Amino acid sequence: QVQLVESGGGLVQAGGSLRLSCASSRSIFNFKSMGWYRQAPGKERERLVTMTAGGTLDYADSVKGRFTMSRDNRKNIAYLQMNDLKIEDTGVYLCAGGLGSVAVWGQGTLVTVSS
Repeated sequence: QVQLVESGGGLVQAGGSLRLSCASSRSIFNFKSMGWYRQAPGKERERLVTMTAGGTLDYADSVKGRFTMSRDNRKNIAYLQMNDLKIEDTGVYLCAGGLGSVAVWGQGTLVTVSS
């Protein structure tokens, strides 16, 4: 069974940067697509960015120009580079991968942006 494990969260000041990682226990080529999502307190889970197996990216307007998703196929890791962080970016960040009709989710990593 494939597993996804996020890391890299923490406390950062507004305007700062963080890079999150999502390590897969199997080749990321198994996934039809991968994505990053955010669960903010009291809000619904929000899609931030998705990447197809072919590498096509689709960003949400809220992060476009500030966040960048990439992947290292050799290491089976997907990344989320987050720049110019805002207080409203605070939340648990989760990565997910699509395996056919099944979505695999990581446990999430907490990002807290302070003023």
